[in-house]
Amino acid sequence: MMHFRRRIPSLTALVTLEAVLRKKSFTTAATELGVTQAAVSRQIALLEEEFGQPLFVRKHRAIEPTAACINLGATLAKSFADIAESVEALQSRSQDVLTIGATVAFSSFWLLPRLAEFRRANPGILVRVISQDSPIALDDGEVDVAVRYGLPPFSDSTVIASHGDVICPVCSPDYLRRRGDGALGSADEFIETDVLDRSWYSWAQWFSLTGANLEVKPSLRFNHYTETIAAARAGQGIALGWRMLVGTFLEDGTLVQVDGGELAAEDRYNVIVPVKAKRSNARDLAAAWLTASLHG
Repeated sequence: MMHFRRRIPSLTALVTLEAVLRKKSFTTAATELGVTQAAVSRQIALLEEEFGQPLFVRKHRAIEPTAACINLGATLAKSFADIAESVEALQSRSQDVLTIGATVAFSSFWLLPRLAEFRRANPGILVRVISQDSPIALDDGEVDVAVRYGLPPFSDSTVIASHGDVICPVCSPDYLRRRGDGALGSADEFIETDVLDRSWYSWAQWFSLTGANLEVKPSLRFNHYTETIAAARAGQGIALGWRMLVGTFLEDGTLVQVDGGELAAEDRYNVIVPVKAKRSNARDLAAAWLTASLHG
């Protein structure tokens, strides 16, 4: 280190020289650096003394750098740009990056429409959303906060907040007009979501739990709930609607409730954070926002 320091003049003086060359003026360089013109002249004089040669030819109302000075300036400009780039990369890595995990349906229907509000309130936080229907692993530290549907407690996470849901049959207004009022029956077109996690009710479970003695064969099946709801909104049949997820569509009228009763879901939406996670400001803000939004 000492060897390096002996070979390199004052970094302050070199920064001053680079600014003078770029601005082509002692005065403008001084303004940029927040120092006096005399301080800039003093730094340049120190360098000229150390190099044993002039760096600028003083002319009337102007300064002109020597050829050697221009060469040194080009190296300095590149070196300082490289340093600035490295520092910026380091800062962006240390910036608050928040990763939120949720199911595809929860992300699409509930989280994404509300995320703009969180980002407006927290412009410094970079947000990343991981959407998957298979259980999200929390052990690798990749996810900061997640919304998991199920019944706590969970071995890998701490529950910050929970909210229940109500399930009701939904369809498009057009489908409802075609079928008319009345209880669900075998003449209806039922849309089923095939999922591995049976905490999401099937039509068979729905009819069993509501006490209706009806055996249905769904005419349309999807492996993602988002597609089930898209098909229902398109008038292709009746789907089971989780109120928290389809609330927007019930409000805008693209989905309506069919006369089939309501059922309180046994499982809940849980805002969770990994057991082993280090506390971070971004995660605390997100957990608080998710909690408030879930109960809002």
